Amino acid sequence: LISVGLVLATMCAVAVVGHELVGIPWSGAFVLGAVVSPTDPLAAGVVMRRLDVPRRLVSGVEGEGMFNDATALVVYRVAVGAVVGGTFSLGHAALSLILDAAAGIAIGLVVGWVFAEIRKRTPDPQLSITISLLTGYAAFIPADAVGASGVLAVVTAGIYMGLRGPSIISARTRLQGFFVWDILDFLINATLFVLVGLQLRTIVRSLSGFSASTLIGWALAISGVVVVTRLVWFFTMPYLVRLLDRRASQRARRLLARDRLVLGWSGMRGAVSLAAALALPLTTHHGAPFPKRDLILFLTFAVIFSTLVVQGLSLPALIRTLGISDEGAAEDEELRARLGATRAALAQIDALSAEEWTRDDTIERMRALYEYRKRRLAARAGKIEDDGYEDRSLAYQQAVQIVLGAQREALVQLRREGTISNETMHRVIRELDLEESRLEI
Repeated sequence: LISVGLVLATMCAVAVVGHELVGIPWSGAFVLGAVVSPTDPLAAGVVMRRLDVPRRLVSGVEGEGMFNDATALVVYRVAVGAVVGGTFSLGHAALSLILDAAAGIAIGLVVGWVFAEIRKRTPDPQLSITISLLTGYAAFIPADAVGASGVLAVVTAGIYMGLRGPSIISARTRLQGFFVWDILDFLINATLFVLVGLQLRTIVRSLSGFSASTLIGWALAISGVVVVTRLVWFFTMPYLVRLLDRRASQRARRLLARDRLVLGWSGMRGAVSLAAALALPLTTHHGAPFPKRDLILFLTFAVIFSTLVVQGLSLPALIRTLGISDEGAAEDEELRARLGATRAALAQIDALSAEEWTRDDTIERMRALYEYRKRRLAARAGKIEDDGYEDRSLAYQQAVQIVLGAQREALVQLRREGTISNETMHRVIRELDLEESRLEI
């Protein structure tokens, strides 16, 4: 409901203000609305995790961000097509929206399955990660070529790979892939903001016919509509849903007013809006300039800047003032996950003990390791009395860190003496780093 309804509501509200107040033609006003309608969950998610906001709210913000991007960009495509082509039919647009989304999802599933099978048979980490980088393009290009939603195709393929990945991708590939994707995510977001910064002077110069006070007033008006529409949605639609759906499962999903206020204030705009604005064509099919393109770019940047600065900086204070915290729920969830995995490990060790190829001493060492881990985790979770498990674990970690440090120093010395190559030194040090990272388990 949020990923579709709120996106459409924001687009329409912004379009009305953009047309009536700013003077943008209806077609261009709807484009502006589509551009600024999707949220960027990155900033809000970082703040919420740092302040231990309940997982339910964090998941809601991040899940909304994933799907409202797709909805907004499908609507954006329809709106831009109407401007460029010069014609618009509501019935045709609605049918196109549904068909484009359905076709995009179908193509994404097919591409996801194909690339999952390819990666399943690709043991080399570098090659597998390269294939993962190409998956998005492989989903988007054919979907876009047939007129379907390329964004939904990419999202669907990504979700499919995310569900199957842990069972088909090796640990080495996953470890390396996390770092690659984190860096790429940062670089792509940074590049988008740099591009807007480079264009901003040209955009402002092209708007020299308007006074600074007029532009600031328009920017505040559009930004205000974006923020208020989201707040109004979160304080009206839940009550309508309650009237229409009185199932017990729906009542269990209800949020308190303070939770809805946090969700409503977490609607910062970011990379998707930037990319959509920068992708606006320069001219229509008839060769005329795209109506008010520079003004749309300026207002998009203003909305992104104002929401990131005002909402982003005030969100931590709002969360603290409302006293929203999961009170250790995230840590408890992680402990349950580790305990579940440890119990599964012990069950598998018992099954292995019956195999002829296993050695008794090996099985006993493995069982002792996981039994101790289970007791330590149970003590942390409060299920059993802490008989010094945590203190012993911390002492063990400290001792291992000292030993690993000595090994690193020895490797560096061997490299200085020319006994080993630089490549060998880094390969062994990487293994030591991985061993140290496992100490927190």
